[in-house]
Amino acid sequence: MSGGLDSDVLLAESAARYRQVWPVYIRQGLAWEKVELFWLKQFLQKIHQRAIRPLQVLSVPMADLYGAHWSTGKKPVPGARTRDESVYLPGRNMVLSVKAAVFAAMKKVPTLALGSLDHNPFPDASPQFFKRWGTVLGRGLGTRVKVIAPYRRLSKVQVLRRGAQLPLHLSFSCIAPRRKKHCGQCNKCAERRRAFRAAGVKDRTMYAKN
Repeated sequence: MSGGLDSDVLLAESAARYRQVWPVYIRQGLAWEKVELFWLKQFLQKIHQRAIRPLQVLSVPMADLYGAHWSTGKKPVPGARTRDESVYLPGRNMVLSVKAAVFAAMKKVPTLALGSLDHNPFPDASPQFFKRWGTVLGRGLGTRVKVIAPYRRLSKVQVLRRGAQLPLHLSFSCIAPRRKKHCGQCNKCAERRRAFRAAGVKDRTMYAKN
C-alpha cells in the first residue's frame, strides 16, 4: 500500500473481511516517500482495526533506473492539467508485487491485494495482467498466490464514497510535497481534489496552495 486514498480504503475494507491483513509499504527511493510513509503511519494509528498486522516497510530501490526523473526529484513533476500517462512509472506494479509476493509466501498469506482503479491505463494494471501475474508469482515461489484488484471496476469517486467515514485526511496522494503538506498543484493533488468534489465529501486535506 501507498497510503493514498485507494489503498487506505482497501486496507480498511480488507480488515473488515479477512482475519489478518498485512499492510506492506515498499520504498523505491522516490521523492515523496518520507512524507507518504509519515501519513500512512498516522492513518494506521487512527483506525485501530484488530485484523491489521504491523506495518511492513520493505525496499526495492529504483532510483538507479529512473535516474534524473521527476519521481526522484530531479525534474519538475507533472502538473494539474497533465494526463494520467504523465505519471507512469515503468513496471511499478510488477516490481512492488514481486517483493510483496515473497513476503506473502514467507508468511503463508494466499492473497495479494492492490488498489488499482478503473481508469488506470498502464499495462501492468489490467485484470488480465493481475490474473496471469498471480499464476507466475505462485509458480516461481512454489505456492499459491492470488493477485486481486477489488477496485479495478471502480472510479476514485466511488472508492472515496465507500471510505467516506474513514480519516481520509490522513491519506497522502502528492508527488511534490511541501514539508508534510500536499503541494496542491501536481497531477495527483488535482486528481484528489476532483474526486472529493465529485463525491460530495468534505476535503480536509492540508494543501500548501489552494
